[in-house]
Amino acid sequence: MEFWENSTVIHSLQRSLREWYQAQGRDLPWRSTTNPYHIWVSEVMLQQTQVSTVIPYYYRWLNQFPDIPTLAESSLDLILKLWEGLGYYARARNLHRAAQQVASEYQGIFPQELEKVLTLPGIGRTTAGGILSAAFNQPVSILDGNVKRVLARLVSLEQPPQKAIKQLWVISDTLLDKKHPREYNQGLMDLGATICTPSQPACLLCPWSEFCQALQYNLQTKIPMREPSSPLPHKEIGVAVIWNDQGEILIDRRPEEGLLGGLWEFPGGKIEANETIAACIQREIEEELGIKIEVGEHLITINHAYTHFRVTLNVYHCQYLQGEPQPLESQELRWVKPEQLSEFPFPKANTKIIEVIVG
Repeated sequence: MEFWENSTVIHSLQRSLREWYQAQGRDLPWRSTTNPYHIWVSEVMLQQTQVSTVIPYYYRWLNQFPDIPTLAESSLDLILKLWEGLGYYARARNLHRAAQQVASEYQGIFPQELEKVLTLPGIGRTTAGGILSAAFNQPVSILDGNVKRVLARLVSLEQPPQKAIKQLWVISDTLLDKKHPREYNQGLMDLGATICTPSQPACLLCPWSEFCQALQYNLQTKIPMREPSSPLPHKEIGVAVIWNDQGEILIDRRPEEGLLGGLWEFPGGKIEANETIAACIQREIEEELGIKIEVGEHLITINHAYTHFRVTLNVYHCQYLQGEPQPLESQELRWVKPEQLSEFPFPKANTKIIEVIVG
């Protein structure tokens, strides 16, 4: 039997974490409510995003979409515009789709059954556990990035967490305080966020230090183990700011599925080997929009990093010449005045282009 399967150890871990959380837990806006919709929004926003960034978005979101039916009936453009800057836009699209599902299947009332919650777009085991434990005090375990790190150190995991997900879920399930799941899960997340941090963990302040195997073997800075990472691929992109004779700019909306789905952008594409930027832009615009343009002055060059790759956007003013614009590789097209650009949800890198255009 592993040490963490001992009932005395389990009880000690649960009690010490609860006492620590009651004294040291973070005061966060979604902690003062049991409204499952509010908690759901916070859980989704906190995926891949820091608390300090999330808080103002959380308040703006609930002000605009105070309940599930309102969110379900709202336009995707409005939703993405409010999400602008948070990144990982699939989260916003999934919130919208899930709200529509809750509205149609559950009369707008968030379900309390784990099986039903797991059918909602964008909700996996950890998000479901976070919502159900916080909103309804249900004994459902979690395993987000912070929790993986805490548990990996606790048991001195001898491989990267991603290769031991099943084992970590077993540990998470075993240690869950079924009498106080709300406090336990929130305490566990806070422990990872404030004490058991990725680098320089504050082990002397940790309520679990007595049992932590990584600390016992002085491995707390080496665990969790990491898999070797490859350098990020880099793409050179030609981007067109296309003007017509009425002083309008042509923008297109990306397909809903995939990277930056549903957002608007300035059209363009990847520069091929031995291709000039101007030739790339002309080719891409003909392929994507079916029109002829003249490439003019350089506007701005932007370097931007996504999770799995980096891009350099080479942005040029272009003049529309002929042809009827068609959304051959996008959802729709619009001619808009420069001052209207701020009304549309754009990827973060594109907002820098808008700033230069508008001045």
